[in-house]
Amino acid sequence: MRCVSCHTFSVDVVCPSCAKRLLRPTISRRTVGTLEVVSLFHYSVIEPFLLTKHTPLGHRIYRYLGRHYVAPFVEEYRSQMGMPFGVVGVDEHVGHGYAHTALLTRAIDHPDITVTHGALLARNRVNYAGKTLQYRLDHPRDFRYIGPKGQQVVLVDDIVTTGITLQEAVGELKRNDLTVLFAVTLADAQY
Repeated sequence: MRCVSCHTFSVDVVCPSCAKRLLRPTISRRTVGTLEVVSLFHYSVIEPFLLTKHTPLGHRIYRYLGRHYVAPFVEEYRSQMGMPFGVVGVDEHVGHGYAHTALLTRAIDHPDITVTHGALLARNRVNYAGKTLQYRLDHPRDFRYIGPKGQQVVLVDDIVTTGITLQEAVGELKRNDLTVLFAVTLADAQY
Protein backbone atom coordinates (compact mmCIF):
# COMPACT_ATOMS: atom_id res chain seq x y z
CA MET A 1 0.00 0.00 0.00
CA ARG A 2 1.07 3.60 -0.38
CA CYS A 3 1.18 6.43 2.16
CA VAL A 4 -1.73 8.81 1.56
CA SER A 5 0.57 11.77 2.02
CA CYS A 6 3.89 11.10 0.26
CA HIS A 7 2.82 8.03 -1.80
CA THR A 8 5.84 5.95 -0.81
CA PHE A 9 5.29 2.27 -0.10
CA SER A 10 4.11 1.79 3.46
CA VAL A 11 2.78 -0.98 5.67
CA ASP A 12 0.11 1.42 6.93
CA VAL A 13 -2.04 4.13 5.37
CA VAL A 14 0.39 6.78 6.66
CA CYS A 15 4.10 6.03 6.57
CA PRO A 16 6.15 6.53 9.77
CA SER A 17 7.96 9.52 8.26
CA CYS A 18 4.74 11.37 7.41
CA ALA A 19 3.17 10.43 10.74
CA LYS A 20 6.13 11.94 12.56
CA ARG A 21 6.11 15.06 10.36
CA LEU A 22 2.35 15.65 9.98
CA LEU A 23 0.57 13.93 12.83
CA ARG A 24 2.07 15.29 16.03
CA PRO A 25 -0.69 15.52 18.64
CA THR A 26 -1.16 18.92 20.23
CA ILE A 27 -3.55 18.09 23.04
CA SER A 28 -5.99 20.85 23.89
CA ARG A 29 -8.68 20.97 26.53
CA ARG A 30 -11.83 23.02 26.81
CA THR A 31 -14.94 22.87 28.90
CA VAL A 32 -18.30 22.55 27.19
CA GLY A 33 -21.03 23.04 29.77
CA THR A 34 -19.72 20.85 32.59
CA LEU A 35 -17.87 18.45 30.29
CA GLU A 36 -14.12 18.51 29.78
CA VAL A 37 -13.31 17.88 26.12
CA VAL A 38 -9.80 16.70 25.26
CA SER A 39 -8.83 17.06 21.61
CA LEU A 40 -5.74 15.34 20.27
CA PHE A 41 -5.12 17.64 17.29
CA HIS A 42 -5.96 21.11 16.11
CA TYR A 43 -8.47 20.79 13.29
CA SER A 44 -6.30 22.54 10.69
CA VAL A 45 -3.48 20.03 11.24
CA ILE A 46 -5.50 16.95 10.32
CA GLU A 47 -8.30 18.45 8.22
CA PRO A 48 -7.31 16.52 5.05
CA PHE A 49 -7.49 13.26 7.00
CA LEU A 50 -10.82 14.13 8.64
CA LEU A 51 -12.40 15.07 5.32
CA THR A 52 -11.98 11.48 4.13
CA LYS A 53 -14.73 10.47 6.59
CA HIS A 54 -17.35 9.75 3.91
CA THR A 55 -15.05 8.05 1.42
CA PRO A 56 -13.68 4.51 1.11
CA LEU A 57 -10.24 5.82 2.10
CA GLY A 58 -11.79 7.24 5.28
CA HIS A 59 -12.23 3.73 6.65
CA ARG A 60 -8.46 3.17 6.58
CA ILE A 61 -7.66 6.68 7.83
CA TYR A 62 -10.05 6.58 10.81
CA ARG A 63 -8.92 3.08 11.76
CA TYR A 64 -5.32 4.32 11.69
CA LEU A 65 -6.14 7.41 13.80
CA GLY A 66 -8.00 5.26 16.32
CA ARG A 67 -5.15 2.76 16.62
CA HIS A 68 -2.31 5.26 16.82
CA TYR A 69 -3.84 8.18 18.73
CA VAL A 70 -7.24 7.60 20.38
CA ALA A 71 -6.55 4.14 21.83
CA PRO A 72 -3.13 5.01 23.32
CA PHE A 73 -4.56 8.19 24.89
CA VAL A 74 -7.54 6.42 26.49
CA GLU A 75 -5.41 3.46 27.62
CA GLU A 76 -2.84 5.81 29.17
CA TYR A 77 -5.64 7.60 31.01
CA ARG A 78 -6.82 4.20 32.30
CA SER A 79 -3.37 3.39 33.67
CA GLN A 80 -3.24 6.75 35.48
CA MET A 81 -6.79 6.45 36.81
CA GLY A 82 -6.26 2.94 38.13
CA MET A 83 -9.86 1.78 37.82
CA PRO A 84 -12.03 0.30 35.07
CA PHE A 85 -14.39 2.47 33.03
CA GLY A 86 -16.35 2.29 29.81
CA VAL A 87 -16.11 4.00 26.44
CA VAL A 88 -19.11 5.14 24.41
CA GLY A 89 -18.80 6.38 20.84
CA VAL A 90 -21.06 9.26 19.86
CA ASP A 91 -23.53 8.18 17.20
CA GLU A 92 -21.84 5.11 15.73
CA HIS A 93 -24.40 5.07 12.95
CA VAL A 94 -23.21 3.22 9.86
CA GLY A 95 -23.22 5.49 6.85
CA HIS A 96 -21.28 5.10 3.60
CA GLY A 97 -20.31 1.55 4.61
CA TYR A 98 -18.85 2.20 8.09
CA ALA A 99 -19.23 4.27 11.25
CA HIS A 100 -16.21 6.54 11.57
CA THR A 101 -16.63 6.98 15.35
CA ALA A 102 -16.84 3.19 15.74
CA LEU A 103 -13.47 2.86 14.01
CA LEU A 104 -12.00 5.11 16.71
CA THR A 105 -13.55 3.14 19.60
CA ARG A 106 -12.85 -0.31 18.13
CA ALA A 107 -9.14 0.44 18.36
CA ILE A 108 -9.36 0.52 22.17
CA ASP A 109 -8.27 -2.86 23.49
CA HIS A 110 -7.67 -2.98 27.22
CA PRO A 111 -9.07 -5.52 29.70
CA ASP A 112 -10.21 -2.78 32.11
CA ILE A 113 -11.98 -0.69 29.47
CA THR A 114 -15.42 -1.79 28.32
CA VAL A 115 -16.27 -0.38 24.90
CA THR A 116 -20.00 -0.26 24.19
CA HIS A 117 -20.61 -0.06 20.44
CA GLY A 118 -23.70 1.37 18.79
CA ALA A 119 -25.41 2.20 22.09
CA LEU A 120 -25.70 6.00 21.73
CA LEU A 121 -27.45 6.71 18.45
CA ALA A 122 -29.08 9.87 17.13
CA ARG A 123 -32.67 9.58 16.07
CA ASN A 124 -32.37 12.83 14.11
CA ARG A 125 -29.75 12.31 11.37
CA VAL A 126 -29.40 16.03 10.54
CA ASN A 127 -26.09 17.17 9.06
CA TYR A 128 -24.52 20.03 11.06
CA ALA A 129 -21.63 20.70 8.66
CA GLY A 130 -21.48 24.43 7.93
CA LYS A 131 -24.62 25.18 9.94
CA THR A 132 -25.02 27.98 12.47
CA LEU A 133 -25.20 27.56 16.22
CA GLN A 134 -28.89 28.47 16.13
CA TYR A 135 -29.56 25.77 13.52
CA ARG A 136 -27.83 23.22 15.74
CA LEU A 137 -29.90 24.31 18.74
CA ASP A 138 -33.14 24.15 16.71
CA HIS A 139 -32.39 20.65 15.36
CA PRO A 140 -31.14 18.47 18.25
CA ARG A 141 -29.76 14.99 17.58
CA ASP A 142 -32.30 13.37 19.92
CA PHE A 143 -29.95 10.66 21.20
CA ARG A 144 -31.13 7.35 22.58
CA TYR A 145 -28.88 5.20 24.76
CA ILE A 146 -29.48 1.43 24.89
CA GLY A 147 -26.30 0.18 26.60
CA PRO A 148 -25.30 -0.86 30.12
CA LYS A 149 -26.16 1.55 32.90
CA GLY A 150 -24.50 2.63 36.14
CA GLN A 151 -20.90 3.01 35.01
CA GLN A 152 -18.32 5.71 34.42
CA VAL A 153 -17.59 6.34 30.74
CA VAL A 154 -15.44 8.36 28.37
CA LEU A 155 -17.20 9.74 25.29
CA VAL A 156 -15.40 9.48 21.93
CA ASP A 157 -16.17 11.59 18.86
CA ASP A 158 -14.21 12.73 15.84
CA ILE A 159 -14.62 16.53 15.96
CA VAL A 160 -15.89 19.06 18.47
CA THR A 161 -17.15 22.32 17.02
CA THR A 162 -19.71 24.02 19.26
CA GLY A 163 -19.98 21.12 21.72
CA ILE A 164 -23.76 20.92 21.40
CA THR A 165 -23.68 17.30 20.24
CA LEU A 166 -21.48 16.30 23.18
CA GLN A 167 -23.70 18.17 25.65
CA GLU A 168 -26.77 16.43 24.29
CA ALA A 169 -24.98 13.06 24.49
CA VAL A 170 -24.00 13.71 28.12
CA GLY A 171 -27.60 14.56 28.98
CA GLU A 172 -28.84 11.26 27.54
CA LEU A 173 -26.13 9.28 29.32
CA LYS A 174 -26.93 10.96 32.66
CA ARG A 175 -30.61 10.08 32.20
CA ASN A 176 -29.41 6.47 31.91
CA ASP A 177 -27.35 6.56 35.14
CA LEU A 178 -23.92 6.93 33.53
CA THR A 179 -21.21 9.31 34.71
CA VAL A 180 -19.24 10.89 31.89
CA LEU A 181 -15.61 11.40 32.94
CA PHE A 182 -14.66 13.48 29.88
CA ALA A 183 -14.85 13.40 26.09
CA VAL A 184 -11.96 12.74 23.73
CA THR A 185 -12.05 13.92 20.13
CA LEU A 186 -9.56 13.78 17.31
CA ALA A 187 -9.85 17.48 16.61
CA ASP A 188 -11.19 20.72 17.95
CA ALA A 189 -12.52 22.92 15.17
CA GLN A 190 -12.18 26.03 17.37
CA TYR A 191 -8.39 25.94 17.15
